[in-house]
Amino acid sequence: MNGVVEISGRVASSRGICPDCGTPSLSCHSRYFRTLSDLPISGAVVKLRLLVRRFRCGHGTCSRKTFSEALAPVLGSRYGRRVARCDDLLRAVGLALGGRPGSRMMARLAVPWSRDTLLRAIRRDIATDPPAAATVIGIDDFAWRRGHSYGSIVVDLEQRKVIDILPDRQRETIVAWLRENPQVHTICRDRGPGYGAAATEAAPHARQVADRWHLFENASAAFLAAVRSEMPRLRKALAPGVPIDPGTLTRAERIQWDGAKAREMVNKEILALAEQGVPLKAMARTTSVSRQTIRKIVRGQRHDTFRARQSSLDPWFVMLEAEWNAGCRVGAELWRRLKASGFAGSLRVVTEWATRRRRDDKLGHPASPTLSARTVARSLTVERDTGSARNAMVSAVIEKAVPALITARDIVDRFHAMMRSKDVKRLDPWIKAASASKLASFAAGVEADKDAIAAAITEPWSSGQVEGTINRLKLIKRQMYGRANLDLLKARLMAPV
Repeated sequence: MNGVVEISGRVASSRGICPDCGTPSLSCHSRYFRTLSDLPISGAVVKLRLLVRRFRCGHGTCSRKTFSEALAPVLGSRYGRRVARCDDLLRAVGLALGGRPGSRMMARLAVPWSRDTLLRAIRRDIATDPPAAATVIGIDDFAWRRGHSYGSIVVDLEQRKVIDILPDRQRETIVAWLRENPQVHTICRDRGPGYGAAATEAAPHARQVADRWHLFENASAAFLAAVRSEMPRLRKALAPGVPIDPGTLTRAERIQWDGAKAREMVNKEILALAEQGVPLKAMARTTSVSRQTIRKIVRGQRHDTFRARQSSLDPWFVMLEAEWNAGCRVGAELWRRLKASGFAGSLRVVTEWATRRRRDDKLGHPASPTLSARTVARSLTVERDTGSARNAMVSAVIEKAVPALITARDIVDRFHAMMRSKDVKRLDPWIKAASASKLASFAAGVEADKDAIAAAITEPWSSGQVEGTINRLKLIKRQMYGRANLDLLKARLMAPV
C-alpha cells in the first residue's frame, strides 16, 4: 500500500531466556508488535511486523522482572530497528557517500534512512584493532581549516593504505607517534622543517626521503624568484626606450599599473628600513606587511609591474601576428579565423588584444606585450622548445642582457636531469655550481637537507601515495559539510575495501 510492503510474522520459539541470569521462562507477561526495516522489493519499502512476547523472569535473585524474547541473529539485535542484512548496505553507502549524500541515495533505493543513521553506522564500525606495523611510511599535513589548523596523515607505502590520522602537525605529536612505532625504518616527507626535525629526534635510525615532486616544485619556484629579482633589467631590455604612459593603458592595465606604483612605494620604504638594520619583525609591525612579503622585497623579488596570468591566446600569438601583419585588423574577424583553426576562447579576449595591438602601432611601441615574471620564466623553461617567435626573441634578449638567468636555467636543467637519472654522484657538484648562481638560496636548502635529497634520488619511495590520499581526504571533507571529525575521517579513509 502506497509503495510500502508489510510482512507480518511472529517468533516461533516456545520459551524465552532471560538476558541477565540466563534462566528459561514459559510465563508470558504480554505481547507487542515490533517493526523492522528490510531491503526493498521491486522499488517498494519493506516493513517486517513481528509479534513479540514478553516473559517473566522466575529467578528470585534476578533484578530483571520481565524481558522480551530475542530475535534470531539473522533478523537483528535486541534493540535494532532494521534487519541485520541491511547493515552491510548501510555501511557501504555511508563509507562511500557520507551522511547527506548517502541519505539521498538511500531514499532513491527505497530504504529511507537518515544521515544520522548512516553516520552512527560508520562510527559503530570503526576498527578498534591497531593497524599492522608499517616499516615504510609517508607523512604529510592536510588542512582542517586552511591557514589556521592542520592535521597529519600517515600512509603505509608498502601496503598502500592509511594507517593513522593525527589531529595536528605539532612536533610533539609526530615524535610521540614515531616512538610508539619504532619499527619504522623509512620516512617519506616533504621538505618542511617540522617532520624532518621530529623524525630526527624520535627515529634517528630511520632514513628520511624527501618528496621528489616538492623538489621539482622548489626548483621551479627558485628560478621564478631569480627572474623576479631581474625584472627591472628585463623590462628595460625587452622594451628599450619605451616608457609606460599611464594614459595609453587599458582599464585592466591601469589597475595593475596603479597597484605596481603602490607596491614600489612600499618596496622603497622596506628597503630603506633594511639598510638601517631594522629587524624583520619590527618592519612587519611598522609597515603592516607580512614577513614573507618583506623577505621577497629584500631579496629583490617583487618588481613585477604587470602580473598577468597565462592567457588563452598565448598558443595563438604567432598566428595572430601573422593575420595582423597580413592586414586583418578587425577583432571579430580575427576571432572567427582563430575559431576556425580550433581556438576555444571568447570574442572579447581577441577584441581586447586587437585594441591593445592597434594602440601599440599608433604609439610606435614594439609588438611584444609587457611580459610578467611568470611568462618570462615559462618562455625560458617549458616553452623554449615550442618554436614560438616570441620565445626565441625573449631568450635572445635575456641571454644578452641578463646572462645570469641563462646560467640559472641551465642549473635547473641539471637538477632535473640528476633527479631523473638517479645519479647521486652529481649532487655535490650541482650544489657547488648552484651556490655560485642566482639559485644560491635553493642550493643552501638542498645542502641542509642533503641526506634526505640523496635518498630521494636513490630510493624508490616517494610521497605520491600520500598526496593522492590527501586529495581523497579533501573530497571526503567536502562531502561531509563540516562534520568531518577525526573519527569519521578515520572510519572512511581506513575502512577495509
